Amino acid sequence: MNLNSMPSGQRVHIGFFGIRNAGKSSIVNKLTNQEISLVSAHKGTTTDPVKKAMEILPIGPVVIIDTAGFDDEGELGELRKHRTYRILDEIDIVVLVLDAREKNLTEEETDFLLDVKERKIPYIIIENHTDEAEAHSYPQLSEDENIIYVDATKDDMSQVKEALIKLLPKDKEPTLVADLVEPKSTVVLVIPIDESAPKGRVILPQQMVLRDLLDNNCKIICCQPEELAEALEEDKKVTLVITDSQAFQQVAAIVPEDIALTSFSILMARYRGSLNTQLEGVAAIKNLQDGDKVLISEACTHHRQCNDIGTVKMPGWVKKYTGKEVDFEFSSGNDFPEDLSKYKLVIHCGGCMINATEMQNRVKHCKSQGVPIVNYGMAIAEFNGILDRSLKVIN
Repeated sequence: MNLNSMPSGQRVHIGFFGIRNAGKSSIVNKLTNQEISLVSAHKGTTTDPVKKAMEILPIGPVVIIDTAGFDDEGELGELRKHRTYRILDEIDIVVLVLDAREKNLTEEETDFLLDVKERKIPYIIIENHTDEAEAHSYPQLSEDENIIYVDATKDDMSQVKEALIKLLPKDKEPTLVADLVEPKSTVVLVIPIDESAPKGRVILPQQMVLRDLLDNNCKIICCQPEELAEALEEDKKVTLVITDSQAFQQVAAIVPEDIALTSFSILMARYRGSLNTQLEGVAAIKNLQDGDKVLISEACTHHRQCNDIGTVKMPGWVKKYTGKEVDFEFSSGNDFPEDLSKYKLVIHCGGCMINATEMQNRVKHCKSQGVPIVNYGMAIAEFNGILDRSLKVIN
């Protein structure tokens, strides 16, 4: 895959934070060799998080995020500060930029650094404008080993790049499915092409599974639900069928019990590291009562179809399965609610368009407030009575 075409959800997210005029935007522009952010001596030039997916050599594919100063003022300033702090939920590495001409951390800088440490997010601290100040000008940071001293107007960013490389995730990238099948196995991918399918392409989880299997030297057969029976008849060596969750019922009726069956959505939950937690959310579906509120949340924003899965199909399936008059609310993109206390359950999409850090934080957010969460694939499998079967290949 071309590194510049890699989806944002698979890139390392690096966020630049600090008070106004500390030099965040200047450092971002110098690091990326692009004018990503406006630079001005006027405080508050950056008003909203600015994101840029790109490749920085030798770091690799990343998403760079420049944020508003967390000392912003006024009513709008409070909203900007709130957005800045929410960005922490999707950050893999924090870069805190300080103005080295100052001698002490501000209250905002102190609180922010404490928050980052409590979240255990890898971080570096850049003391900018070091030609105008002595090194180690902050006594509170005298024992911190994560400090770099630069002047964004003169120095190159080699020190910053080296520090970031040391903080890059060292763990081997998890596989979606390759570890579940033997090399050279035959796998069928069931990909419905209906009104919900994007024009001219397949959705990201399908692309990811396809590439993972190709890397494992597997033989792959792609078909629509109506073509599945013929595909299985023609190739007797199929060991696994992976389907779009919406076709679960139709596909399960066709696939023999001796062939493993699961869905792209279930594989994504495993890939994101939240499978077990989301399985706990399945039980909550059965316990829903009349008047209970359920949040249906999608990580991406897209044009709603007349038979949209999130706002139309899922509510209908829940009501049919439970026999209860459940009250539904919806969120998409970055509008995942902070206060979940009114909900009895969160039903979330597979989360393919956000990175693992943000998806894991959404799951943690639910757990911390005692609200169960389950993803589309597991919920649909449960509605059709095939959840246990769809998990056998994983367990």
